[in-house]
Amino acid sequence: MATVTPPWAYTLHLPHDPLAPGIARATLRTVLAAHGLAEVAPVAELLASELLTNDPRVPPGFGGADIDVPPPDAENGRGLHLVRAFADSVGVSVLRELGASKGGKLLWAECR
Repeated sequence: MATVTPPWAYTLHLPHDPLAPGIARATLRTVLAAHGLAEVAPVAELLASELLTNDPRVPPGFGGADIDVPPPDAENGRGLHLVRAFADSVGVSVLRELGASKGGKLLWAECR
């Protein structure tokens, strides 16, 4: 899955908190700049924000299903459309059963 030569990976554990998307964007911006990839930061930050603000279940479009287009006057529901429009590829891994008290998912998006 690594597309950077040489491959590198970072892990950032964030709590379920309203500050998490901002922390993720700042961290991502710093990491990308350190690797000379500052030009992809705006798209990467958008993708990270949208993935982090998603709800606990696997969203449509990550499980292979199509995403319904929200009506023009809808106040939400556009985030996954942005992810699909700007990401080169997306995926999901279910970490545990979502019905359990502790579980979750790992959503990822790749931008080149």
